[in-house]
Amino acid sequence: MIEIKGFLETSFSDWTGKLCSVLFLPTCNFRCPYCHNHPLIFHPEQYATLSWEDILTRLHSLREWIDGVCITGGEPTCHADLPLLLQKIKRNRFLIKLDTNGSNPQMLEALIEGKEIDFVSMDVKAPLDPFQYSRSTGLPINLKPILESIEILKREKVEYEFRMTVIPGFHREEDIQTLGHQLRVGRRFVLQNFNPENPSDPSLKNIVPYDPSVLKRIEKEVQAIQ
Repeated sequence: MIEIKGFLETSFSDWTGKLCSVLFLPTCNFRCPYCHNHPLIFHPEQYATLSWEDILTRLHSLREWIDGVCITGGEPTCHADLPLLLQKIKRNRFLIKLDTNGSNPQMLEALIEGKEIDFVSMDVKAPLDPFQYSRSTGLPINLKPILESIEILKREKVEYEFRMTVIPGFHREEDIQTLGHQLRVGRRFVLQNFNPENPSDPSLKNIVPYDPSVLKRIEKEVQAIQ
């Protein structure tokens, strides 16, 4: 069974329009320099492994309040036994949102076909160009699985969104526009602002995030692309 390293009982920010609990899984196959969950990736042993039975008891106590459970990380699809965890949650009649970087399209497709998940939020790191993508993920990236995951979601067999964390110096406005034209999914492409508080690369603490009003304008523009 996957080691669960974090449990947030209620969140309004992890699933748009829903109140959900959040389970945090360790490890990731990317090394994004702006990642704020990097201790969970580099030093998961620092966190206690939580009891599934205790989590399930708490989820049941929250049943009248929460709409579902968000599975995040780290990268959940790094774990071969992720389907077993999702099946346990599903057996208890909770909706499930999966956060993923899209690097494991085979598992993603299997989870969708098996109706193990109800919503997918895929982080798209940069325009779909090997150099830009590798720069944003912190290591050389083969784009083929990323492109496969994008196409799997665009078949619309599950509700989904593509999410891009925007960092000045990494992403110019024209880069965001380029990705919008590559995806062409309208309002399913959402932008989130970079948080400089605790990035994996300490030098990024000095970066000033985009003005929220500017980012909202750009988001409206890219969401108009069909």
